[in-house]
Amino acid sequence: MYFCYVDESGTSDLSDSSTHFVLVGISIPVWHWSKCETDITRIKARHNLENKEIHTAWILREYREQLSIPGFEKMNYKKRRNEIETLRKGTLHKLQIDPKKVKSYRQIKKNYLHTQDYIHLTLEERKAFVKEIAVTIGGWRFARLFAECIDKINWDQNRTQKTIDEQAFEQLVSRFEHFLQIISKDPSLDKNTNYGLIIHDNNETVAKKHTQLMKHFQSNGTLWTSVKRIIETPLFVNSELTNMVQIADVCGYAIRRYLESDEVELFNEIYKRADRKDGVSVGIRHYTGSKCKCIICSDHKNC
Repeated sequence: MYFCYVDESGTSDLSDSSTHFVLVGISIPVWHWSKCETDITRIKARHNLENKEIHTAWILREYREQLSIPGFEKMNYKKRRNEIETLRKGTLHKLQIDPKKVKSYRQIKKNYLHTQDYIHLTLEERKAFVKEIAVTIGGWRFARLFAECIDKINWDQNRTQKTIDEQAFEQLVSRFEHFLQIISKDPSLDKNTNYGLIIHDNNETVAKKHTQLMKHFQSNGTLWTSVKRIIETPLFVNSELTNMVQIADVCGYAIRRYLESDEVELFNEIYKRADRKDGVSVGIRHYTGSKCKCIICSDHKNC
């Protein structure tokens, strides 16, 4: 049995600031699940992030208030947290009592809530934490990465006859299914173990849509393949409580930042785990213009 943990990076909304929507799945054999959990738990513990969610985009933001505290880097974790919390409470109080600052108050309060778990770490320490996670993923030779990366600027729904979400999920399911079919032909493996289950970050709207799509795929197949090896509809779980869905978040962030900003440090690590055929990466696709020269597109041209 193989678990495929799924998460998304960016949004499918064509009007927002992100240029890409990435749906990513990382497949782990169940017999390696315990090792993966242990690896991630140990890294979290080294950074005092036990039982905290890895939300990469929030972790890697600059927390400007850290820069305003003299000697912040030399403080211990407890002192850092106390200093930041005191400063943030003061900032929110000033905004709250000013009727003209209601919108700013709400946005800053939201930002503080999402970053609360990480305020004891400097930006460089947070970067090191995420890099350690990425390097660990890259070292999981048993893992396989699948992703559909859609350039929203070049998206044409009239041509695809699908929404961005639908195409991304169909592509991801097809690639995971194809991987399972291939390994099922390996005579050294027990064919009865080569089934897959998709585990998805919970979102009420996405859950309903992807459940319906999966039922359709299992009955009728996708555009590219029948679906015989992926069992059940996706399981939707709370990412706060599931390390492996958080790992999918890191992978999705790394891919999207590479495509949007040419950031390679994280991408180069996780791309090692892209599903490959004859040494060529086939597990990740970049849906974009024909002139794209990114690594993903270059690999596909070599298929």
